[in-house]
Amino acid sequence: MGAVELVGVAASLSLLAGWRLYACVAAAGLAMRYGLLDLPQQVQALDALANPWVIGVAVVAALAELVADKVMWFDSLWDSAHTLIRPLGGALLALAVVDASDPTWQVIVFLLGGGAALLSHSAKASARAAVNTSPEPVSNIAVSGFEDVVTAGGLWLALSQPHIAITVALALVLGAIGVIYFSWRLLRRLKRWWSNEL
Repeated sequence: MGAVELVGVAASLSLLAGWRLYACVAAAGLAMRYGLLDLPQQVQALDALANPWVIGVAVVAALAELVADKVMWFDSLWDSAHTLIRPLGGALLALAVVDASDPTWQVIVFLLGGGAALLSHSAKASARAAVNTSPEPVSNIAVSGFEDVVTAGGLWLALSQPHIAITVALALVLGAIGVIYFSWRLLRRLKRWWSNEL
């Protein structure tokens, strides 16, 4: 796997970790364990993601997140609790994929991975805040289901087709920026509407 592919996989995993951290850890661990993702020989810490215990804990946490994400308002509490966890997890995933033996590059990869996860986490949390203003639970379940599909598809593309992972990462960045923008506008309109009603 070349440098561009590794950067694309690391960026895609970091961005997707902002939505579904535990699913990303489980998928990356399974991909490493079964040889779908080339492991750089110099970094022994990568083996930790392929450990059956790490994969097992990540799968259980991913299932808990899958359920928590479908419950209106509880999903926002879950997101709030994960505001620090997801960016840190995205940063560590980026470090796990990119073989940066130089400490300067390790810091750069860590910051970019954390920033990517924070961007997608912010998009998810702001979209959920906007969706939770709706009184019915169907829109919340639909948005969560959409996130599940995009995460599963993005993980599959990034891990099985690393040559297009950079495209997946760019699409995720643009999508996250768009979601943040439109959620912010919707929340501003709702705030104006509420202030006019009172």
